[in-house]
Amino acid sequence: MEDPTGIVIIAILIFFIGMFLKLGIVLMPQRRSMVIERLGKYHRTLSPGLNLIIPFIDQPRAITILRYKNGQPIVSTEKQIDMREIVLDFPQQAAITQDNVGVQIDGVLYYQIVDPNAAVYGTENLVLAIQTLAQTSLRSEIGTMELDKIFESRQEINDRLQITMDEAGDKWGLKVNRVEIRDIDMPHDIRQAMNQQMVAERNRRATVREAEGYKQAQILKAEGDKEAAILNAQGDRDAAIATAEGEKQAAILTAQGEAQAIAQIMEAIAGKAEPHKAIEYLIAQRYIHMLPELAKDGDRVFVPMEGTALLSSVGGMRELFGPGAMSVMDKAGNG
Repeated sequence: MEDPTGIVIIAILIFFIGMFLKLGIVLMPQRRSMVIERLGKYHRTLSPGLNLIIPFIDQPRAITILRYKNGQPIVSTEKQIDMREIVLDFPQQAAITQDNVGVQIDGVLYYQIVDPNAAVYGTENLVLAIQTLAQTSLRSEIGTMELDKIFESRQEINDRLQITMDEAGDKWGLKVNRVEIRDIDMPHDIRQAMNQQMVAERNRRATVREAEGYKQAQILKAEGDKEAAILNAQGDRDAAIATAEGEKQAAILTAQGEAQAIAQIMEAIAGKAEPHKAIEYLIAQRYIHMLPELAKDGDRVFVPMEGTALLSSVGGMRELFGPGAMSVMDKAGNG
């Protein structure tokens, strides 16, 4: 028969070994960490996975976390440290702009713990410290700008806040990824004045654009009229040049024809009469051809005395020159 005392001792040992393993084995999830103190002094930081500690001697150092639920602050103490990016939506903050306008600023902060040891020992309440620094930095930035400038420089304010928060967060073991101004609330009368200013500015822009459009239309119309006038002038000039060229060529051809006719006449009457007689005959012949045209313009035709003398000499010239010369002279005069 077995000794009952030995069985009890074995059972007690098994119990203590089980409790030791239960308390000494710590399973850390991914992106989580834990700071371990041994006899009240920092010992090591547990990484994700299976970790062994000495129960009662090694103790986790808790971290104080401030959260907001339904707008109400909730303070909790946690042993595991979350290494993921955390969103801190802190409440609206009252601030006064450089032009003495009171506004309410609502912002949000994105941060991430990168050094659990510094996060635990750097400040009593890590989130409260971050929130307080963000609020004071935001009020300081708003106080250096006028209200209109704030709306234009949101990204600039965000960048400055991130730099300020990131510098302070180094000693707390965290990194501020970004800071965003979500909403800017202002008094009703200021908002109404800004709306009126916006409407006036839009009306001004519409008037300016309408005036610019009218100006461009007038410029285009003037340029079109100018080009049309230039083209018309160029057309008239080209037409006048073409007409003059035509008249010139016609005069040249007429002169050449008359020169050839006179040469033929002089050749035909050579030795029969003086050359001026042939020219008088040609002039008289021209009178004869022009009389029907003159008669179209009125009921009566007045012939100068010199013209009647030339006409009366036509018959005598025909008898003087003879039929052969007259045929040549008639062809020349008709040509």
